[in-house]
Amino acid sequence: MQNAAEGEAMGATLENLALAIKGMQYRHHRTLDAKLMPLGITLVQWDALRAISRNPDASSHRLAQLTFQTDQSFGALAGRLLAHGWIERISGPGRAIRHRITPAGEAILHEGFGIYNEVIAQSFAPLSPAERDTLYDLLTRLLEGAGE
Repeated sequence: MQNAAEGEAMGATLENLALAIKGMQYRHHRTLDAKLMPLGITLVQWDALRAISRNPDASSHRLAQLTFQTDQSFGALAGRLLAHGWIERISGPGRAIRHRITPAGEAILHEGFGIYNEVIAQSFAPLSPAERDTLYDLLTRLLEGAGE
């Protein structure tokens, strides 16, 4: 078994690679939450609005998948979005509930996009366009190859 010092000397071990990806995600989440706070919205709420805007009439289950949430946690999140007046929920076929973004939700989503784009641009600024393309291609290939 390899000790931690040997693993660090090797550079991009699988553990270090996984931690680097998680660290980037954590930094994005923390920074975006702080910058969205003055708008009265969290990153998780903003991301849900983005998913609803891009997928009008989607079910709770589908939106949970798109936002990396469980069905139960997305249901609670949708309730908070509804309370703010940012979405509406409509009964669908069977027990399905469909979601649509309201004009107030579109407004806060649009305002949040400016913040989101600024944070993401700054985060990836050290990479050239070709390096960003390569990173995207590699991550996409890994995601496509992993079964759920």
